[in-house]
Amino acid sequence: MKKLKQPTSLNCFACGKKNPFGLKLEWFNDYDNKQVETHFELDDNYCSYPGTVHGGIIATILDETSGRAILLGNEFDRLMVTLKMEVVYKQNTPTHTPLRAVGRILRDGGSRAQVEGEILLPDGTVSAKCTSILFKIPEAVKAKWGPEADEWERTSPTAAEVAVCGCTCEGCAVSKEDRKK
Repeated sequence: MKKLKQPTSLNCFACGKKNPFGLKLEWFNDYDNKQVETHFELDDNYCSYPGTVHGGIIATILDETSGRAILLGNEFDRLMVTLKMEVVYKQNTPTHTPLRAVGRILRDGGSRAQVEGEILLPDGTVSAKCTSILFKIPEAVKAKWGPEADEWERTSPTAAEVAVCGCTCEGCAVSKEDRKK
């Protein structure tokens, strides 16, 4: 099944395409495994100890990845903020190594959700994981986004792209009838 690319922003440290210091990560909805994922490799600009990715960078990637799990239903305007996040570092995450981060929904209560994320080494070993509680972003905060909101909208998948992805999610932005067209 095709994986659907999620939207990005301009200045976000994790995904912002115009942030000169950012990670510029991209996330994809993996409907078969009911998770979002990103693939990346970090160099020594993001290390703490030589050869080890800084724990704060790992936490950032886990926060963004687990938070983006809420977008699996293709409601790309349904971003949430993190109220609480617990990170467990299981082992060092190496620099100059292909890595993968995945995020999943544990519980979705509408305006609140519980999600989890993992950083995976090439052999599938989990180097770090998190569980988080998310909350709906207040409209007053969203109203201040300006160009960021425009970029998010511009990079959001179209209904046709969602239809091609083959998604069968209940929350899918495209109805099952429209997906068949």
